[in-house]
Amino acid sequence: MSLIQDVIAKTKEKDPAQPEFHQAVEEVLNTLQPTVERHPELVKAKIYERIVEPDRVVMFRVPWMDDDGEVHVNRGFRVQFNNAIGPYKGGLRFHPSVNLGIIKFLGFEQIFKNSLTTLPMGGGKGGSDFDPKGKTDNEVMNFCYAFMRELYRHIGPDTDVPAGDIGVGGREIGYLYGYYKKILNDHTGVLTGKGLEYGGSLIRPEATGYGAVYFAGEMLAVRDLDLKKKTAIVSGSGNVAQFTIEKLLDLGAKPISLSDSSGTIIDDAGIDRDKLQYVMELKNIRRGRIKEYAEDYDVPYYPDLSVWDVVKKEGVKGELAFPSATQNEIDAEHAQALVDNGCICVSEGANMPSTQEAVDIFQENKLLYGPGKAANAGGVSTSGLEMSQNSTRLSWSREEVDQKLHGIMKSIHKTALDAAEAYGDSGNYVMGANVAGFLKVAKAMLAYGVV
Repeated sequence: MSLIQDVIAKTKEKDPAQPEFHQAVEEVLNTLQPTVERHPELVKAKIYERIVEPDRVVMFRVPWMDDDGEVHVNRGFRVQFNNAIGPYKGGLRFHPSVNLGIIKFLGFEQIFKNSLTTLPMGGGKGGSDFDPKGKTDNEVMNFCYAFMRELYRHIGPDTDVPAGDIGVGGREIGYLYGYYKKILNDHTGVLTGKGLEYGGSLIRPEATGYGAVYFAGEMLAVRDLDLKKKTAIVSGSGNVAQFTIEKLLDLGAKPISLSDSSGTIIDDAGIDRDKLQYVMELKNIRRGRIKEYAEDYDVPYYPDLSVWDVVKKEGVKGELAFPSATQNEIDAEHAQALVDNGCICVSEGANMPSTQEAVDIFQENKLLYGPGKAANAGGVSTSGLEMSQNSTRLSWSREEVDQKLHGIMKSIHKTALDAAEAYGDSGNYVMGANVAGFLKVAKAMLAYGVV
């Protein structure tokens, strides 16, 4: 058995009930064989065995009271995976599906994503199985306060800097940061995604979506193509999907789809700026369901189906795909349907939204495929820029931040392409991103000795 397969097997044996984490470890390690052969010093120092073990895992109970006086108990998590190149950095996810395996998968992915950004950030992730949907603002506030009562012990501007993720937007970050300040009596950049009034950065809400589109543009340019007049299939309807659509419109593409956990809409006329504004109000202010879009704009609605289910069932055509909802939303059948319906480029706005079988189909059919750790790194990159502004007590203009974000995405694209070329698989963004992200962290771990 090879070293890589041995590490994967032992990881599965130690953590048998964490399939998402196993998937993430396999996806990364299976592309690292060329580094084993070229860097014996990493083998001797057991870097491969060490990098799949988090520095620490924090789990805690979160008791809180709803508006009717009933007490609820949720679980809280923070996995501090690797800080070899900087403070732990990664979002908080509030969703009923959250468990330790999912947080470990996200934290592991974050190591390499953050390494690619060019900024000094380690990898971490956290969250809770709390569901903010259907809760009042007061109930969300009570939960966030209870969550921070434990989390504050484990974070700090030079230790661990959380951000938002699924279920954690500006509202939740405000409550979390407000309570942190109250406990510590300290106004410091310990959370990112903050409001502009209290230390946030321009472009931060937009960054993940914008970055995924910028990355798609860089991939297309390799084949002398661009985004103009191309039809884009987008999943989700949260922050990432909304700003993916906004940047697609900026660059001349035609987005046609949105979804939430209840169903999917397909708007063949295209989601224009007025419709996008409607979606932002629907989702961010009224917290409604995407079904209302179908009713108000008289377009097809597909209940209980994902965007990719509809692509497969209805033969929806589009050159571009931006999975922006959640992990493993695209399976092998969905991937084949995208290929059959003319897709040439997939840029992942979510974390690990494609199964390994789906990725294999994309690569076998020579699609331009941007994996999440590269394509959606715009969000954490701008979080890093927010940290920089907090540290220097400065605020940059929208244009400055967007320019820096665009530059980072171009750099990530080039770094991934160059690493794939150097390690023998030209054009493979998955392998290139993994190798480049890994080597930077591995060399730092090597420099520290056995710690």
